[in-house]
Amino acid sequence: RGIYLCGHSAGAQLAAMVLSTDWSEYGAVPDIRGAVLVSGVYDLEPILHTYVNDALNMSREVAQRNSPVLCVAPAPAACEVLVAVAQHDSPEFRRQSQEYGQALRAAGWHVSLLDLAGVDHFDIIEKLSEESYVLTQVGDELPSSL
Repeated sequence: RGIYLCGHSAGAQLAAMVLSTDWSEYGAVPDIRGAVLVSGVYDLEPILHTYVNDALNMSREVAQRNSPVLCVAPAPAACEVLVAVAQHDSPEFRRQSQEYGQALRAAGWHVSLLDLAGVDHFDIIEKLSEESYVLTQVGDELPSSL
């Protein structure tokens, strides 16, 4: 029962923003029970200084408003989060995953950090088709594994 979120890279940012939303403002109380966030972007400010922002034209205010690490909501009792990062992710993805996991913990969330050896930013999610892969097993065992 309940909703489980999963996202990779920018998808992890979107799932994390769902966790940060005050749903009572919208008259909703979704039963979000867990999230698996994989190699996510949790701080958008560094994007302001890259070619990616040429297309996005994101301002500092927009980057801050949409950075999950800057808008961690109080922890719901029944929601657990797994923040996974690839061993061969860029230092920035690794930093952001670590900092976001710490921010969640500081706000009282039940969070696990998983550093996956031998994979990069793309392998970490592509290997979900393998039954023996740790993230596949996490998905198969929800909710008890989170």
